[in-house]
Amino acid sequence: MKVFIEEQKFTQPIVIIGLLVAFIIVCISIIQEWESISNGTIGEKITGLSGVVIIILVALFFTNLKLKTRIDERGVYYQYYPLHFSYKLIEWNTISKCHIRNYNAILEYGGWGLKFSFKKLKGKSFTTKGDIGLQLELNSGRKILIGTQKKEELQRVLNNYQHKIN
Repeated sequence: MKVFIEEQKFTQPIVIIGLLVAFIIVCISIIQEWESISNGTIGEKITGLSGVVIIILVALFFTNLKLKTRIDERGVYYQYYPLHFSYKLIEWNTISKCHIRNYNAILEYGGWGLKFSFKKLKGKSFTTKGDIGLQLELNSGRKILIGTQKKEELQRVLNNYQHKIN
């Protein structure tokens, strides 16, 4: 039995830099307005500091965001934690086509992450980075793309289970 396991996170420098720049801009604006914020009512103080809280929450969300993929004899499992609390299983007998392909995250899906295509023909995508993914076409007509950073290992496991696809 061959098993494929992959876990991906948003670790691109552009994401980290973007969050840091946003945090710095919010902190600078709070420092510039601190005198009026500190002299205001409790509601004004909360409003003044809410930008920092929001940026910290977004940063925590991104640091915990993980795309987990598992492929075994039952099928393809995926989980986009913390949006999915458990793995979603797509059984082999529900898949009509399965292959690895290159994709353009921005043009096809509007970026990386959990996305729905602007073009109905593309379906859903679960990605974190890169341009290589596992394209699943289900018997129901739905399409799902799951990003990968392990193309060769994924291909070896898929070759092992191709006979299970309807």
